[in-house]
Amino acid sequence: MRKGFIVVSLFIAQVIYSQNYSRYVNPFIGTGGHGHTFPGAIVPFGMVQLSPDTRIDGSWDGCSGYHYSDSVIYGFSHTHLNGTGVSDYGDIMLMPTMGNPSLDNKDYSSEFSHKNETASAGFYSVKLDKNNIDVRLTTTKRVGYHEYTFNNSGNANIILDLNHRDKLLEGEVKIIDDRTIEVFRRSEAWATNQYIYARIEFSKPLKLTKKEANGKQENNMYTGTKLALAFSAPVKKGEKISVKVALSPTGYEGAGKNMLAEGQSNDFENIRKQADKDWNKELSKIEVKSDNTNKLSIFYTALYHVFTQPNIYMDVDGKYRGRDNKFYTANGFDYYSVFSLWDTFRAAHPLMTLIDRKRTADFINTFIRQYEQGGKLPVWELASNETECMIGYHAVSVIADAMTKGIKGFDYEKAYEASKNSAMLDIFGLNAYKQNNYISVDDEHESVSKTLEYAYDDWCIAQMAKILNKKEDYRYFMNRSQNWKNLYNPENGFMQARKNGNWYQPFDPREVNNNYTEGNSWHYSYFVPQDIPGLIDSHGGKEKFEQFIDAIFTAPSTTTGREQADITGLIGQYAQGNEPSHHIAYLYNFVDKPQKADEKIRYILDHFYQNTPDGLIGNEDCGQMSAWYVLSSMGIYSVTPGKPEWETVTPYFDEIKLHLEDGTTRTITKNTGKEELRKLGFENVKSIKDFKYNEQTASPVIVADRLFDFSTKVQIIPLNPKDKVYYMTIDENDKNVRKTFSTYKGPFTINKTTQVSAYAQRNGEKSSVTTANFNRRPNHWDITVNSKVNPQYTAGGKLALIDGINGTENWRKGEWQGYQGQTFEAILDFKSPQQLTRLSSTYLQDNRAWILMPKKVEYYASMNGKDFILLKTVDNTVDSKDEKVQIKDFTADILPTEARYIKIKAYHFGKLPEWHQGAGGDSYIFIDEISAQ
Repeated sequence: MRKGFIVVSLFIAQVIYSQNYSRYVNPFIGTGGHGHTFPGAIVPFGMVQLSPDTRIDGSWDGCSGYHYSDSVIYGFSHTHLNGTGVSDYGDIMLMPTMGNPSLDNKDYSSEFSHKNETASAGFYSVKLDKNNIDVRLTTTKRVGYHEYTFNNSGNANIILDLNHRDKLLEGEVKIIDDRTIEVFRRSEAWATNQYIYARIEFSKPLKLTKKEANGKQENNMYTGTKLALAFSAPVKKGEKISVKVALSPTGYEGAGKNMLAEGQSNDFENIRKQADKDWNKELSKIEVKSDNTNKLSIFYTALYHVFTQPNIYMDVDGKYRGRDNKFYTANGFDYYSVFSLWDTFRAAHPLMTLIDRKRTADFINTFIRQYEQGGKLPVWELASNETECMIGYHAVSVIADAMTKGIKGFDYEKAYEASKNSAMLDIFGLNAYKQNNYISVDDEHESVSKTLEYAYDDWCIAQMAKILNKKEDYRYFMNRSQNWKNLYNPENGFMQARKNGNWYQPFDPREVNNNYTEGNSWHYSYFVPQDIPGLIDSHGGKEKFEQFIDAIFTAPSTTTGREQADITGLIGQYAQGNEPSHHIAYLYNFVDKPQKADEKIRYILDHFYQNTPDGLIGNEDCGQMSAWYVLSSMGIYSVTPGKPEWETVTPYFDEIKLHLEDGTTRTITKNTGKEELRKLGFENVKSIKDFKYNEQTASPVIVADRLFDFSTKVQIIPLNPKDKVYYMTIDENDKNVRKTFSTYKGPFTINKTTQVSAYAQRNGEKSSVTTANFNRRPNHWDITVNSKVNPQYTAGGKLALIDGINGTENWRKGEWQGYQGQTFEAILDFKSPQQLTRLSSTYLQDNRAWILMPKKVEYYASMNGKDFILLKTVDNTVDSKDEKVQIKDFTADILPTEARYIKIKAYHFGKLPEWHQGAGGDSYIFIDEISAQ
């Protein structure tokens, strides 16, 4: 009987795979607008992404190397990122030309027309207009196949430019013979140390005809940080030259092995057909029926984008480059790279737990190895580099989701060890988070987003602890998972930053600022996926929370504060174009209004996903944008990855069939019951009883003037009116006095620089201690600033420049004033003449953030505030190319001078130079403390 079932399953699989789902894939979807996708050839999860490059800069909409609005191709490179916000990759670029070879990209580039361009799953072709060359591309996992047809006779060239795209740190080209070369490229961009090796084989002999190398040039080997070569041969009209490029992350030997395994065919069409077959095998896992071919194209292109990454990152023999830059061999699993986890934990990985459980286990085995070799789980890993981009430790979400859904094939204990390790580090605000149960503006930038996302991740770790019967760990992480309560402001219902013990003011939920990650308070005030019932209770029940969900969709569709390119696809303040909003419409299910969820999801599916180049409302983000579409069109979504269940809406298509790894098929129609959908794919997963844990008491708020003249009133407010509050004060006279907490009975006044600490208590549970510092002004000077401060970087007002509180290297915490594209000028008024011998002002440089030291600072003196005499000029000594974040005092020692007024002029650097990624943009001056003695 079992034998017969296997035969039937294999027969069904053969029938499914023989169907042509790849014909619906349109790789141009997302190549326009802000989608950031690329149209080139790739097989599912392949190492090679062979695609044309129309952008060689770091522009936002050129992150994938290609944008549909462009009309010039610079070449065809073998690695690309799908829908991200950074311009890494573009490795091993080749470009065919004719005539006298040139290594200048302005010369070897060519115009093209979309009329002569086609793309399908695993294939790309285009005509290069300049020299009438037809280019066709296809690929295997590790080998890219090029076919160039030269439609005119003459001298044909193939340009290899290793300076293409990101910064070349180290390059090498070895000419093995007239048909074979080996290439090494080490580069830097977002990932600071990327290694790639290639073996390139030409179908006919080619001679080296031009070279540019600033390193060694001997024995047919060329090195340098400036490295480009041209290989040439005469061709007849209509002659073809084929090129095969095998990639490896480990070395020339690995590239050679990969070529032997996947690069032996000389039949381009056969490789193309195999790529198409590979795509059909993956795409057939979900069978959708529709009379609307546009909807089929949108759906299968979405699935195609999900399967574009992560990318296999090992040679055919399993050898890979670890996070410690050493070599290892993957035994029993496949090793991958490109984990955009802040994006993909939400939908892409949950989708994989449904249709690709084996690959999910491989991803987690990769995580474990990266923990063992690099010290922690990946956050946003790229080419064996941890970029530290985005926030949270969302690998734990992927692990917890797999464990709770019963996926095997990885070491649960080791995965838990790695997860706990990530949560116990002291980086990115985690130290304050562990100690205070939230992160404040004073501790770390993006404090609200980090607190909320850490809290969800901690809940995920608690679910692992429950499975492994680790009771104490479960209670500890469940307590941490409640840390969101410390940033929930019951007065307005929003998640609000806290600064110096109080709520951060002024507050506008539409403002995009450094307290949130790629968003604002509207986007983050719904992110408590681990405790949605608790969030609803905080709002006062289902009816009020329903109104709060309604409010995000009806709010004005404009943001305030910093311009954020990621925030697109707005319905009110809901932003489908960026990930923090992706679960919000499903929250209507939790207030018993599924019809509202249906309405919003259907609108998004209808309007924000189209079968056009600009058919994605936001950047693809390694498949997350598309995974949302795939799941939502099936009528399911994982609001809380880590729970073996789906939230549901009415399916978008009339019939959907899921062909699962166990050989079974699930059929979804619009009449499928919601309870049946809720457990889809995980029907046999048994729930594990929760252990008991305590409800967290939120920390109180301390309200007073942070900077005061003579005295200020202090008020302590609990976030729950049922809480009792205890407090303690320490002023400059109490340094050696042992003090204890007293019961708070009401507001009190302080008249000295004082530290106030307080905690709340309810039902025997104490909150963490809130600590705030209130400073009596060190002087009574006045200051007039004649430059226009950027409203994002005011540090609280002009007195921040003379308050005696110094900013740190982490300028995002808000203690610096920022001035863009202008010279800073301010006049200090001492109110009466002063004898001066030293003047100082403090500046910060973070050149990656466009913040550069002033060219020079001038100090002037005056008695009347009108007539100023130059006292001293202090020149800058910090190299603008120095990427270290640093602070410099521009101090001027002067002859004793009597003056009532001092003028400070700090001359801005000017436009960002060509070497800077933001070349042409206006640089910033960041200034904090001005002092005089």
